[in-house]
Amino acid sequence: MKIPRIALAAYGFALLIIVVDQLTKAWVLQGLGLRFEGQSIPVLAPVFHFTLVHNEGVSFGLFGDGSARWMLSIFSIVVAGILGWWALKAERRLLVTAIGLIMGGAIGNVIDRIRFGWVVDFLDFSGTGFFPWVFNVADSAITIGVVLLILDSILSERAAKVGVAAEKS
Repeated sequence: MKIPRIALAAYGFALLIIVVDQLTKAWVLQGLGLRFEGQSIPVLAPVFHFTLVHNEGVSFGLFGDGSARWMLSIFSIVVAGILGWWALKAERRLLVTAIGLIMGGAIGNVIDRIRFGWVVDFLDFSGTGFFPWVFNVADSAITIGVVLLILDSILSERAAKVGVAAEKS
């Protein structure tokens, strides 16, 4: 089976996110020496800190007791697999970018779940007063990917409507 070039772009984005995510997490744990949960280093105090959080759940602390570790890991792997298959069918660059970001973020976090039993979160903007959660590169990639997925959907719907209107003229 020949993999389309555009799908390779999605896989490349995913690989890039996985590498950057794992390198930043290793840097936080080893280079910065944040070893204890809640340990923090001010970067742009009081707005931004590197704060180590052992995220045993998913967004907003759901399943935060660690009980869903393997279920979340399997779910993430299945989602990444489905996205990888979708990339084989995708034809739009924005869609491929979104797929790659989400796939890479999901795999980056599942690596942590398997290795540690929790996800390494460390980007802490809680000092803003608007965003109390601590997150990581993988979380950012997933969020940006979902936004791009929605944008791609809106733009492709709009293009389809324009195309139908042009055909009727």
